[in-house]
Amino acid sequence: MKNITMNYRSIGTLLNVLLLALTMGFSITTPANEDSLYISDGGDDTVKQFNAKTGKYLGNFVTPGNGGLHGPRGLIFIGDKLDVVNQNVGTPFNGEILQYRQNNGDFFAPLVSNTDPKPPFAPRGLLRGPGNTVYVADFDFVSGAVKQFNSRTGQWIANLDTTGFTNSTRLFIPRSIVRGPDDLLYVSVIGDLSANDVLTGYVLRFNPQNGKFVDVFTSHLASCATNPSTHLHRPEGLVFGPDEKLYVTSFRADANDTDKVLILNGKTGKCLDEIDLDQVGGPRAFAQAILFGPNGRLFVPINNTGEVRRYNVKTKTFNVFVPSAASSGPLQQPWYLTFGETDPRTLEYDN
Repeated sequence: MKNITMNYRSIGTLLNVLLLALTMGFSITTPANEDSLYISDGGDDTVKQFNAKTGKYLGNFVTPGNGGLHGPRGLIFIGDKLDVVNQNVGTPFNGEILQYRQNNGDFFAPLVSNTDPKPPFAPRGLLRGPGNTVYVADFDFVSGAVKQFNSRTGQWIANLDTTGFTNSTRLFIPRSIVRGPDDLLYVSVIGDLSANDVLTGYVLRFNPQNGKFVDVFTSHLASCATNPSTHLHRPEGLVFGPDEKLYVTSFRADANDTDKVLILNGKTGKCLDEIDLDQVGGPRAFAQAILFGPNGRLFVPINNTGEVRRYNVKTKTFNVFVPSAASSGPLQQPWYLTFGETDPRTLEYDN
């Protein structure tokens, strides 16, 4: 009887608290579901899931090779599906875009199959386009393109028009894509690595309404305010921060340089600062893709170690969010990332 009495008293107290809160005009809410971070792992052909706030490993969201996944890269949630770029690395097949169910990671179907009429050859970055479309950056040294597909049927629609940029000596070899606050598309482009051009790098802008080339937003020819040497080498991941600055990954030029994230003025393209990911003469730490997440922090998966860092971009300091593979972390070769609350159209964090 004592326990029953205490339970009734507890219930009565709770009801009184609720009544008081309602009387005073307070709102009562239930905690929202915690967000997750999803990372494509090229080491074992999975998509791994982590708690977005604590970094706790939650297991494989997409299990190894599920749906023929072999070389996962860009990934975004659209509706109740996770769209994942599949490069089909080391096979004679073109790339594709595969879809997985949002609730359990089960394979659903290919959105764009490698047997379709115009599949991407080596897709990397992925972005939701206007209407029911998606863009994918096709990393091809011969016929690189940013291809637009119907996000429901997978039908090819068009490629971005690179007229005005490409010429007899300058190729269009895209890696990633994002939409800016000015509603233009920003595309990271590199030089011809097959010809050992490791120093070239561009960020180009395109009009999403007509697909036309607008301008070169910045390039390897521009210097950074904190360092007069040229910087933008082999760029890939790019994302706008809450401060509306553009953050871009850049690889080192040589052994006397560092792998880094460049911080650009989001309106002019001027290089303002950099976040060095390693030190000259020390072990390398480079990132293919980056993304902002909870509390305005920049999440940086280190591709060559498996570590995920969470940066305060104001102080340029970080904490280890996911430990490296050498420290028994779960990631082998992390590439692209998305949160459940990432806006697939802009890659902004919505929570």
